[in-house]
Amino acid sequence: MVDSAAFFIVGLALIFIGVLVLGLAVILTGAQRSRKGKATASGAIIIGPLPIIFGSDKKAVKSLLVLSIALTALLIVAMLAYYFLFR
Repeated sequence: MVDSAAFFIVGLALIFIGVLVLGLAVILTGAQRSRKGKATASGAIIIGPLPIIFGSDKKAVKSLLVLSIALTALLIVAMLAYYFLFR
C-alpha cells in the first residue's frame, strides 16, 4: 500500500507546479500583449466531472473544451481504475 505521506507530498508538488505555471503564463501573456497590442483570455474550471469554460476568443475556447473533456475522461478512467484495483 502507498503511505499517506506520499500522497501529501505529491499533492503539495502539484500545487507548487500549478502556481509556477500560472505565474509563468501571466508573465508570458504580459510580454506578448506588449508586443502585439492585443490580448485574449480564456479559462476552464473543472468541478467534479463538469467543465465550465469561459473566454474571449472562439479558437481558445474550442481548444479548452477539447482539453477539459479529455481531462475529465482521464479523471473518470483513473477513478474507475483506482476503484477496481484497490477494492
